[in-house]
Amino acid sequence: MSGIDLQGKPFHFIGIGGIGMSALAYILAKRELPVSGSDIRASHITNRLEAVGATIFTSQNAENFERISWGNHGHYHKQEVQVVCSTAINQDNPEYKEAIAQGYPIYHRSDLLAALIKDYKSVAVAGTHGKTTTSSLIAYLLLESGLDPTVIIGGEVSAWEGNARLGESNYLVAEADESDGSLVQHHPEFGIITNIELDHPDHYESLDQLVGIFRQFAHQSKNVIACVDCPITRKYIQADITYSLNPQSGANYIATNIVHSPYGSEAEVWENGIWLGNISLELSGDHNISNALAAIAVGRKLGLNFATIADALSTFEGAKRRFEYKGTYQGATLIDDYAHHPSEIRCTLQAGRARLKQYDAQRLIAIFQPHRYSRTSAFLEDFAQCFAQADVVIVTDIYSAGEKNTEGINGEIVADYISKYHQEVYFQPNLHSLRDFLADFLEPEDLTLFLGAGNLNQIIPQLIALEEKSYAQVA
Repeated sequence: MSGIDLQGKPFHFIGIGGIGMSALAYILAKRELPVSGSDIRASHITNRLEAVGATIFTSQNAENFERISWGNHGHYHKQEVQVVCSTAINQDNPEYKEAIAQGYPIYHRSDLLAALIKDYKSVAVAGTHGKTTTSSLIAYLLLESGLDPTVIIGGEVSAWEGNARLGESNYLVAEADESDGSLVQHHPEFGIITNIELDHPDHYESLDQLVGIFRQFAHQSKNVIACVDCPITRKYIQADITYSLNPQSGANYIATNIVHSPYGSEAEVWENGIWLGNISLELSGDHNISNALAAIAVGRKLGLNFATIADALSTFEGAKRRFEYKGTYQGATLIDDYAHHPSEIRCTLQAGRARLKQYDAQRLIAIFQPHRYSRTSAFLEDFAQCFAQADVVIVTDIYSAGEKNTEGINGEIVADYISKYHQEVYFQPNLHSLRDFLADFLEPEDLTLFLGAGNLNQIIPQLIALEEKSYAQVA
């Protein structure tokens, strides 16, 4: 991290189209630094980067380094180019191999994020679940309150038209990822810990190892804000400020009288035993009231009055792929959600059950694409039991995310396990067969949740297109 130059030297990102990499590249480009990068295909994300001056290659070849042009930024010696990679880039990547051969300084994505966090008065949001929504809520609160933050998150938000924005103030809100252990590189002004639960058995051998990572992050944060509803966080993290949905917890910030409606959630908020007032969210589920408490704690620490905080939170529409409405097919409502861990699935289904009336729905349909062989195998029994609130569960095969299947696990095994606890479970081996199945299966009064961190959501526009095609044929 100490070697990263944010004062003018160019950056080249291998895998620039990823959600985390692109956010960093966007901030650097908006700071008028020379930025280039490659990915295997163009996307709306790479198009947005090109629009702010980044040079984008749609292949990952050694020759890219010879082809780099930074427009008005001029030319640089090779040794000045700072190469940034993520964990997803392996040593066989030809562009990575060329960077090694040419002697470019190479940094991990987290090195760059750590340098930016150090460069600002930063709020870093960590935790196994809820990072994107919580960081988005905090960023939106600061934006609406006139504090004009810089934002780097792992999801897209309509309020700033993407996963990053460059503000004029010294505040930065960032999502801090624990998946690869890089969380220990961050030293923020405010460190938020939403919860701690094992989610990446491919990287961590035990929960104790993961806890150690979070404890170091907490030690390096000037102010630690943590949810004590998580038993692991409550036991192992020494927090300066705590929040909870349990009135008996003794937390600094507590939500009571929580009400979920078809259109969102409401709650009363207490600060150190003193009633502050009510909040109203467009988001559903207890977990989102908890996420809002984290934002309230940050806002209050920064001196914002509660009325300002409540007004801002009431208009937050959520991040993309977090219970995101995508349209309808033959009257069935289609919702895209990133949930891929048993705990996340339970929360999303709770939100779905609360919103049946909003969408005039009778059945709650859960369509699940397991993510990673290691995760699926490690939590198979938990996956089997987390779909209780769904009326129907439909499972497709596992999205590998680049892993080899050393576990001998597949989607059909997952569906069989779920069927031990659920009466109506279907398995479709691939996205093509799943799309065709849904085209016949879905009914007008279905609220359909597409759950997963992979490419499951690709079939949503395909279903919508099928309906449009059938209308065109009739016309």
